[in-house]
Amino acid sequence: MAILRLLLELFLLGSAWKPLACLDSLLATDISPQIPDNGSVPLIVDVQVFVSNVFDVDILQYTVSSSMLLKLSWFDPHLSWHENTDPRSFITLPSALLWTPDLTIQEALWVEWREHNPRARVSREGFVELYTALTTKTNCDFELLHFPSDKSDCSLSFYAFSNTAQELKFHPQAVNEIVGVKREYVVRGLKAQVPHQQLVPCFQVTLSLENTAVKTTMALVVPGVAILLADICGSLLPLKATERISYKVTLLLGYLVFHSSLVQALPSSSSCSPLLISYFTLLLILLSVSTMESVLMSALLTRGNFSPKISPNLALREEGLDTANPEPRSEEPQGKVQEPKKTWAEAMDHIFLLTYVAIIGCSQIIFVIVWVWWECKSDPPPAKDIPHGGRPDI
Repeated sequence: MAILRLLLELFLLGSAWKPLACLDSLLATDISPQIPDNGSVPLIVDVQVFVSNVFDVDILQYTVSSSMLLKLSWFDPHLSWHENTDPRSFITLPSALLWTPDLTIQEALWVEWREHNPRARVSREGFVELYTALTTKTNCDFELLHFPSDKSDCSLSFYAFSNTAQELKFHPQAVNEIVGVKREYVVRGLKAQVPHQQLVPCFQVTLSLENTAVKTTMALVVPGVAILLADICGSLLPLKATERISYKVTLLLGYLVFHSSLVQALPSSSSCSPLLISYFTLLLILLSVSTMESVLMSALLTRGNFSPKISPNLALREEGLDTANPEPRSEEPQGKVQEPKKTWAEAMDHIFLLTYVAIIGCSQIIFVIVWVWWECKSDPPPAKDIPHGGRPDI
């Protein structure tokens, strides 16, 4: 403190600056500076939030990491001086010597301020400007119903708990300074506002994030459609072929591995879970039904339950005719081969294939309609779900 006081005295040597006495008394008493008295109205602090980077979006943990710069400016008439006293138009002072808003981010898991004691710029008229940079990791309630084409709004609420709403008021403004767009989530919108009801001074910055991961879409949707087409092609194999069952079982086991890894990759939610989870679960049910149908029809065909039987009377009658008429039968024309008749199992398998293709087509159309038109309304948070909580009346 003694060194800091000496530097200030050398810095302001030769001038009769009015706030110097206040600074001397502050250094001597170690009392934190108080908010400037603005009479019956609250002190207005203009805030400009420059968002420079959103570098990590984790949908599994529901977190967003970002870097930003805050520019705080307010008017303190007690820090002004006359031109005759000091010709300089502004000076810079450590922020520890002045009153500054003590900001806390409500949604933050951790906050790293670049400078713990940044320097403030004080103009001759008494206007104070303070720049401070920070990196923070905050919680975000992602709307993942249409993942991987989702859009979400993530809020950062800055509170000044050291003051009351009658003492301090913020006028926020957000500026998007993000240059790089080669990332999965991009910031499409940015706004700053002051909540309507507030017990302490606060302002809120909202980031509108949009998922632009084409690779994720191709990696999730294309395999599902390819598996359905492969299953339909497998159903075209003859029912008597033993390769058909092995093909179906192998396809089902491979999809089970894909489905388990997919469920782990997608986030879970108490409400409004991603539609892709329901979509791929439906595919799993269709593949299971198709595999069970092939196994059942093959078993029935092998046991001959549905194969046509020749009547013994008809066989004896044909033998009797051949004995009575020993003349050789007239040979049928060459080149006309009689195709074997389909069994009942094969006919039912063909009907199932047509029905299966129709169900797949209808399910795809229904899924597209639901994807486009369905909007899920999330459950209200406990803070707004009466009687468990709610904002107190002011």
